[in-house]
Amino acid sequence: MSTEYDLLIRGGDAVLPGHGRTACDIAVRDGRIAAILAPGAPASAATTLDARGLVVLPGAIDVHLHLGHDRDIARPRVPADAAQESAAAVVGGITCFIPYLMTSDPFASVLPEVIGVTEAGSRIDFGYHPIISTEAQLAEVEACARDHGAPTFKIFMNNRGGEGARLGLPDIDDGFLLRLCEAAARAGGMVCPHPETIELAWVTRERAKAADPDGTGGLATWNASRPPFVEADAVQRAGFIARTAGAPLYVVHTSSGEALAAGLRQREAGAQLFLETCPHYLTHDIGWDGGETGGSDTAKINPPLREAADREALWAGILSGAIDTVATDHVHRGLDAKAGGIWSASPGCPGLETLLPVLLTEGYHARGLDLARVVDLVSTRPAQIMGLAHRKGAIAPGLDADFALVDLDADWTLTRGDVRSSAGYSIYEGRRFRGRVLHTVVRGRIVLQDRTLRDEAVGTGRYISRRLSAASA
Repeated sequence: MSTEYDLLIRGGDAVLPGHGRTACDIAVRDGRIAAILAPGAPASAATTLDARGLVVLPGAIDVHLHLGHDRDIARPRVPADAAQESAAAVVGGITCFIPYLMTSDPFASVLPEVIGVTEAGSRIDFGYHPIISTEAQLAEVEACARDHGAPTFKIFMNNRGGEGARLGLPDIDDGFLLRLCEAAARAGGMVCPHPETIELAWVTRERAKAADPDGTGGLATWNASRPPFVEADAVQRAGFIARTAGAPLYVVHTSSGEALAAGLRQREAGAQLFLETCPHYLTHDIGWDGGETGGSDTAKINPPLREAADREALWAGILSGAIDTVATDHVHRGLDAKAGGIWSASPGCPGLETLLPVLLTEGYHARGLDLARVVDLVSTRPAQIMGLAHRKGAIAPGLDADFALVDLDADWTLTRGDVRSSAGYSIYEGRRFRGRVLHTVVRGRIVLQDRTLRDEAVGTGRYISRRLSAASA
């Protein structure tokens, strides 16, 4: 007897937990995975999606991005903000993301408002990481975790001596970091530090400016102004403080071999420490000439792009399992924010559309990275670490029916016309990729079909309450 489902994905291979790439059909009911079926097993559904020649991956989860309005990356202000950036996510096979929420106001009123705006526009599911910068916010840590299901907290370790003013945030210090780690430990939460020791960077920046006052050295000059030891020092300090306070630590955007090594030393010493890197650190270095974007300053990022040797050290960390996740650190300011040379350009770049293509091209095809490891980096481990594993992160019965259907051998070149983000550009313009997302499914809804966005998906994304567990984190 046939079974009625809402959606059947027929004829593809799926990357299944514990089994890897497996020929199967996938049945969906009420937004959840109802069954993993043998290929061609008798079944009927309201909708059938042809996956012949494709590989079905669990939807990617981007746990590091900045979702804002126009040039302000603090928070979305209108539903269209979430609609546009989630469109970019869908094109890249991302079915859930967790932006950082940046404000100096208390979260009691801001967080519900931002969740409402995001739900009204987003095509995909989401959470939020509050950025903790004030005493009032520090006092709200337990309430954020308990009442809002937001148990992960970012801190900008470099916000000292007025450095936070650019983001509208006050100064903090290591004492504040210690108290945040203690509060997170009490709340069953986790701290996500931006690790740079700004006092060191003040010295190296002045030296770099003296050597290159006009910034003609571009990305090399920017790297010299905030060299790897500035990052590594903060990683080891944050790891030690978090270990002392008994809080887990999620180190964002690891950019250098030196920072990776510092994190691993703290992990070996007993810290519960997770390491993230980003696609741009895996593909670009200080020698990049700007490609088709028109100038290398478009890749000004904090922490900076590093040497080619750092890029290879990060790939080694991915291949060995030392690095837990890859996330985008997506910033959707436009090219106008990159004007004025390396000393004036705004840091950050977009990356939602290219998360999976980078890992498939440079990891799976170029370095033999197993598909199961790709899934681990962008789906399973992000879900486990960030408190989403009860809903997402794998293709298994009972979990949300979130999928990215990929043509592994699609050969294509990214153009500016491919960019869906409001940033309007990509540092990957003109780059050739192998592997492309053709269809994206969120909770059983097809939101991208044959590379075409389905507009009825706008506003169907939902806020996911998260709770960390010792077993998953």
